[in-house]
Amino acid sequence: MPFGEETIDKLRLIRTPHIGPVSYRQLMARVGSARAALDALPDLVMRGGGKQLKVASRESVETEMKAVATLGARYLFMDDADYPQWLLHIDNAPPVLTIKGRMELLDHPLVAMVGARNASAGACRFSRTLAYDLGQGGIMVVSGLARGIDTAAHIGSLDSGTVAVIAGGMDIYYPPENRELQGAIADRGLLIAEQPPGTEPRARHFPYRNRIIAGLAKATVVVEAAPKSGSLITARLAAEAGREVMAVPGSPLDPRSQGCNQLIREGATLVQNASEIAELLGPIDSRMAFPASPPQPMQLSFEGESEPARRAITDLLGMSYVAVDELVRQSGGSQAVVQTVLLELELSGRLERGAGGKVRLTA
Repeated sequence: MPFGEETIDKLRLIRTPHIGPVSYRQLMARVGSARAALDALPDLVMRGGGKQLKVASRESVETEMKAVATLGARYLFMDDADYPQWLLHIDNAPPVLTIKGRMELLDHPLVAMVGARNASAGACRFSRTLAYDLGQGGIMVVSGLARGIDTAAHIGSLDSGTVAVIAGGMDIYYPPENRELQGAIADRGLLIAEQPPGTEPRARHFPYRNRIIAGLAKATVVVEAAPKSGSLITARLAAEAGREVMAVPGSPLDPRSQGCNQLIREGATLVQNASEIAELLGPIDSRMAFPASPPQPMQLSFEGESEPARRAITDLLGMSYVAVDELVRQSGGSQAVVQTVLLELELSGRLERGAGGKVRLTA
């Protein structure tokens, strides 16, 4: 099966180690094409103090593309016209998604529903009803296909159209007991994966999945969550992206409700039914009003950073996260020079990007 050269080059760039969503966006904005970015990598890595970078091979991405086609899925790149606009407005939007199912569901308003894996029977029943009612009102539900609340939300909204974002590859069923449900969503709803086929979900993949769930939706509803759960991470990511955060209150005697009650104390909107959620989202004609504009890649300067400037910026970095604006202020360098040095360090495997655009050195 023939594949376009630009598609192959983009996938090679995306699958190359140390190239994340931010660095991919910056490279593409600076040099204009994936081929030019691949050509620029060796010099950038060397300037960042790294050694030879192992770029993803053509053979490996062609094998991946054939696997995606065999699954009946397709790629969705961030520069495609039908890439989800709400997701495009987060600063670390995935450069590529693998999708299977009803793409048109993304044209509807989406609400994320997340919660405890060990949810109570009552909370699961409530989630199924809430998801069903939202779907009947034309609001699609997006969740993470985890045990508990996620599963209940997908089951409740399956007939109207549900969107599932999974942590592993499109062909991996996790948790195993949701194999049939995942297949049903691929047939009747929409299945989304950021990782390539064959990828077993690891702990590090779940926060990445959560930011997609939060990024796709205009609002996130939390139903039962422990104080330090992944559901609260999704809620935090939604708030950072400027989206509505809603929570269903629960008994103060149930530890599974403490996270939701905490969110409400911190300013999340208390909701108890689908009509309240629909009312908060606003009139039907304004639900799909996107934020002002997608975040633009920072300006880079591949020629402007001297060795003293690079050293000054690197010396300011440590094992704790720091805001890029603070690096600009303390280094005295321009935004373009600081961003270029950070990109070089990231490509060399020496820099890690965290939430809110903060950065730190790797161990």
